[in-house]
Amino acid sequence: MLGNLDNEVIFKKAFTNITVFKAFVLDILGIEIEVDKIETEKKFDPKIGYVDFELDIFAESIDKRICIEIQRVEYDHHFDRFLHYFLMLIAEQQKSSKEYNIDQTVYVIVVLTAPYKISEKNGKAVLDEVLLLKLNPQTLQGEVRDLYGHQFVCLNPNHPNEETPKQIRDWLDLIYQSIHSPERPVLNTKNVGIKKAVELISFENLTPEERTQAKNKEASKIVLTKERMSEKIEIAKNFISIGLDDNTIAKGTGLERKQIEKLRNEKQ
Repeated sequence: MLGNLDNEVIFKKAFTNITVFKAFVLDILGIEIEVDKIETEKKFDPKIGYVDFELDIFAESIDKRICIEIQRVEYDHHFDRFLHYFLMLIAEQQKSSKEYNIDQTVYVIVVLTAPYKISEKNGKAVLDEVLLLKLNPQTLQGEVRDLYGHQFVCLNPNHPNEETPKQIRDWLDLIYQSIHSPERPVLNTKNVGIKKAVELISFENLTPEERTQAKNKEASKIVLTKERMSEKIEIAKNFISIGLDDNTIAKGTGLERKQIEKLRNEKQ
């Protein structure tokens, strides 16, 4: 039986392992990386852009040219937050007003374990398994100029796509099945990284301390989820009071249309 990769304790145990980390980065980004330290709860001093943000898992390559950040998210977030992390990791490299060189290539990988609840500006729902943002300029003819190479990758196994490359599919299967089919997972353990991750998060290989920490995280997540839901409901009620339509309220709060309709009926 596998530990749940939706749980912060389990996720960090797996992805702070150097074998797992390197294999994951190779399969997702197509680059080989050598690291001697993988950090958790990474913060920067001084703060970047007056924001004291924290990164789940962070590592820099030994040659200091590539830094990687993996952000696990068990509930849906606005993409503004991910973009902010991405850009701040780039901005952090500017150490003075006289020096604008960006020596390191920045890669951010976000793993979402819940379906998206966001839409494009035209209202179309986002239902993609893999989303890529590559920060390079291009000509009017669409020719890309490889000046920076910074990349943001968002993975969401809840929206499967048959065209997703096999090496990425292996990791998405690991994440999804650890959550939804932990007792009978079907995984590609020929992949060295997957095999090591499975070994690390197998329930029998978790220490009593890790099991306790995982249970505590799960309990705190449930409380936090209830608090967030209460906040969303209060915001939705306020939006209803000022006359906003259901679609606008759904976008602003992340609530389902049925929930909003129920609140509207209760208010009458």
